[in-house]
Amino acid sequence: MEKSLDIKIRNILADPGSNDFIIADAKDGDMGFGVAAPGISKEPSHLEYGTVSDHRDNMRMIVEQGLVDIMLMSVSASEQLTIEERIFDNSTVTPAIRANDTSDIWCGLSANYGDQPSLPFRSTTIEHAQCGKVTCTDEERGRGADLGLYSITFNNDAQLDREALQAYKEFRIEAEIKGFRHFLEVFAPNAPVQPIADVPRYVNDCITRTLGGVTKAGRPVFLKIPYFGPEAMEQLAHYDSSIVVGILGGSSGTTHDAFRMLWESKKYGGHAALFGRKINNSEHQLTFVKFLRHLADGEIEPEQAVRDYHGELSKLGIQPDRSLEDDLQVTQF
Repeated sequence: MEKSLDIKIRNILADPGSNDFIIADAKDGDMGFGVAAPGISKEPSHLEYGTVSDHRDNMRMIVEQGLVDIMLMSVSASEQLTIEERIFDNSTVTPAIRANDTSDIWCGLSANYGDQPSLPFRSTTIEHAQCGKVTCTDEERGRGADLGLYSITFNNDAQLDREALQAYKEFRIEAEIKGFRHFLEVFAPNAPVQPIADVPRYVNDCITRTLGGVTKAGRPVFLKIPYFGPEAMEQLAHYDSSIVVGILGGSSGTTHDAFRMLWESKKYGGHAALFGRKINNSEHQLTFVKFLRHLADGEIEPEQAVRDYHGELSKLGIQPDRSLEDDLQVTQF
């Protein structure tokens, strides 16, 4: 079955003004947040967070729903769902794995790695993503995921940034040889060594200079970056229409925060949204994703989507985490 991601990427590259918009559910949090990755437990318990089983059940349900284009997972989750259970075989959803885990994403509550300049690192390998083993035959490579998220964080330090770029170069070459696609996540500087006067411009410059040295064979399928607002989004989208720009969700915020971020990024040239905590911590993930899709397809505007989302929660008998009035607030712009 042809994947919706592949169709949309073709359409967007052929027409940058296309209405096509990619949604990814970023459920790779077990590689960053530890035991908090499944989100707050919905079951009565003295334990705050859910389990790995809960987390994977949510992945299964969202893949079955079929409204997202990508399910982003850790390689261990992908081994279970992609290789062993084969849940993507008859689905339009593309399985993807986190291909590297730089030190700044190690966000467990007991650590402060995120306060230190990012260091490149990869827990997994391309082979383990493709077939679950350290060595794959050509036939086995198609059993698992053929798409991975590679992240990089620039911190305005020549030595650290050079090391990060070198690690990315090595990954790209290996991925090209092994027939593995990737999308590129570029974070805002997490611990800049030197002051940065204009962080959005700095990130845009880092992206464009990095990709200026990469041919089509090694380029990312699309980008995942913080949403810095209309000006920065327009600047990057206008610079090179062959770069498909997507946003990351960041912290949960209000429902209006999530809905407006997607809607506004699309308005100013974005074509993808990759939401992790915003989906994971919602009251009802399937309903939340349904409204993300309505917004992405231009069927509704953010404020009305919040109101309708609360209406759906009421029909389901689910108590919202915030009152409608509070959830209509925009707090992350």
